[in-house]
Amino acid sequence: MPDLNVVRLITRKRDGGALAPDEIEALVAAYTAGDVPDYQMAAFLMAAFLRGLSDDETVALTRAMLHSGVVLDLSDIDGVKVDKHSTGGVGDKVSLVLAPLVAACGVPVPMISGRGLGHTGGTLDKLEAIPGFDVGLDIPRYREVLADVGAVLIGQTGEIAPADKALYALRDVTGTVESIPLIAASILSKKLAEGIDALVLDVKVGRGAFMKDEARARQLAETLVRVGIGFGTPTVALLTHMDTPLGRAIGNGPETAEAVRILKEQTPAGGPCADVVEVTLALAGEMLWLGEAAEDAGAGRRLAAAALRDGWAFGVLQEIVQAQGGDVAALDDPDALMGEPVATVTADAAGFVTDLDPLALGYAAVDLGAGRARKEDDVDPKAGFVLHKTLGEPVRTGDVLAQIYASDPDRADPDAVRAAFTIGHAAPSRRPLVIDRFDGERWEGQESGE
Repeated sequence: MPDLNVVRLITRKRDGGALAPDEIEALVAAYTAGDVPDYQMAAFLMAAFLRGLSDDETVALTRAMLHSGVVLDLSDIDGVKVDKHSTGGVGDKVSLVLAPLVAACGVPVPMISGRGLGHTGGTLDKLEAIPGFDVGLDIPRYREVLADVGAVLIGQTGEIAPADKALYALRDVTGTVESIPLIAASILSKKLAEGIDALVLDVKVGRGAFMKDEARARQLAETLVRVGIGFGTPTVALLTHMDTPLGRAIGNGPETAEAVRILKEQTPAGGPCADVVEVTLALAGEMLWLGEAAEDAGAGRRLAAAALRDGWAFGVLQEIVQAQGGDVAALDDPDALMGEPVATVTADAAGFVTDLDPLALGYAAVDLGAGRARKEDDVDPKAGFVLHKTLGEPVRTGDVLAQIYASDPDRADPDAVRAAFTIGHAAPSRRPLVIDRFDGERWEGQESGE
């Protein structure tokens, strides 16, 4: 597009008009090349934030960001390659269990993940709690590990979707992060660049999630699925609750230890950390169906449950750790991944845990050193909490509610953790963690068109 008039594009979007795909692609290419200044791209992002983008515009933006860098071709690796993306939440260590579990069932999982920011943790930080684990593999090694082991977990390289990296940094400082089309383009440009054949999305909603309103969470899920399918990539989204932490561990080392225990101890669906297992098996079922290892998601879930029960998945985790330079022996003693406890939180009343605020615990973990207030902050891999009591469980005065772990005991704040617990007289009713499912045509829990 030789005559790119950025002001005209900004003005048209500001006034509610639509941009053609070639206009969006030219704008992103020029910005990535340094030919469009930040102030003009910021104006475009704000216009898009306020006026929205159609599905066609969102697809065009995703395509432009996707092709701003390398798009991997994994067609020479056997199998239907399937990945999963979560919109993030407190205690969400599902990827650490899910990737080896799905790979153990014969579906390759090429997973490019992110770091934690704000109150939510990141998969890369959790993996780095395993001594020596390298999340910075180059693309040739990434391909080798995927082919040899069946799963690989790395961070975004400079070769993959560089436009997304630049645009996200700009959105972060211009108040345009929460735009659903911009979120969808950011997520999918990275995921599609991995060379995947199908994608499963875990869109979380609730106090501990990025999306706190269910209507907007559904809108995000619908946009992600429709755009993914628009690229010819079969895509399914599950809507899951994030009103309480997922599992009993919060923080990188503690969450990694919990994930290892789930795989190592072959945790059943009704056992300890049942919520983590429930979400993991639901996502695994979808991945195994899309990966053609099961006739439907229900059969995929049963296959994944068997792989967990029989220990296949733990063996794959060991292979992943070894292939990516980690200390496999560290998996034998998960407790060592989270160091020594530095403080204990006890109950000052008896009753039941009637509420457990994930947002309060997420921010308490950041203050402890388990998360980042800024992208450049270091994290303490040992820092975090292990909850001894969770939602609905009975409590006596003096019972241990949580144990705090950290490299620096002075950063522990038991009062902040205790404040996240509400003790009442009656146990609350439990809601299913998986709220709904969207396949591009309808929500499973709704009639088409409703």
